[in-house]
Amino acid sequence: MNVRFHLDANGRDMAIEHTQDVEPILEWNKAARREEQRSDWGRHVARIPNVVLVKWLDEEYAKGRTGLRMFSSEFDEIVQRKLQDPEWAYLRTDRPALQVGWL
Repeated sequence: MNVRFHLDANGRDMAIEHTQDVEPILEWNKAARREEQRSDWGRHVARIPNVVLVKWLDEEYAKGRTGLRMFSSEFDEIVQRKLQDPEWAYLRTDRPALQVGWL
């Protein structure tokens, strides 16, 4: 993931830009969905690009949850909810596309 800092012309305000080539991750997810997982122990459920995790964290900060930290149990609950949402189904690796409702 690349991080770029942009300083506003006023010299006080700054914006932070996060970028990442997510195509390899999304292709890996697509291939992983075609493979059968034989065990429920240690199943690979999803591969989430870092820029998506940062986006989700930023969304929560915008809602006022500024004490939230990535990889905390609270954030893990948010990730679990997001992965149940059909909008984010392409991040899942444990269900065929038809099962998550986006094909």
